[in-house]
Amino acid sequence: MLVKLIGAALVLFAGTLIGFLQAARYADRPKQIRQLSSSLQRLETEIVYGRTPLPDALRTTAASAEQPAGRLLQSAADELSLGDGRTFRECWEAAMRSGWPSTSMRAPELNVTLRLGSTLGISDKDDQLKHLRLAAVQLKAEEDAAKDEQSKYEKMSRSLGLLLAALVVILMV
Repeated sequence: MLVKLIGAALVLFAGTLIGFLQAARYADRPKQIRQLSSSLQRLETEIVYGRTPLPDALRTTAASAEQPAGRLLQSAADELSLGDGRTFRECWEAAMRSGWPSTSMRAPELNVTLRLGSTLGISDKDDQLKHLRLAAVQLKAEEDAAKDEQSKYEKMSRSLGLLLAALVVILMV
């Protein structure tokens, strides 16, 4: 009987924890999109107004950016500094794809950043400015969608985790 009680408590705890972790991902997504957008604005300043070379601009921006955006930009700078003959687009894509799973962001935001990476470093500063601003607008739209999703699903995830765990406990008994 004691073993069943401990098992039931562990199942309830695990289910509730899973629900809260999923809710946290819903809450983190808009915040991380906002941080990425802010980091890209800093990158814009470094490139356009500071006339900083792209690898240095990435490092400077990464140092002042909040995580996980800072890690993504630092990874891109590290990939670029390897000097293995890859283009900026290839380095950017490798960095984004490897670091993306550690974020709460999803495929639409990844697609925006990958499109941006395919245009940075291959044109003049005015064209890069245009692409950075386009990415900012697209990220703002994704942030708004993520906020809507958060308001719909955050509370439900917490409740669903607890309720499913309670169902499992009831079925165990």
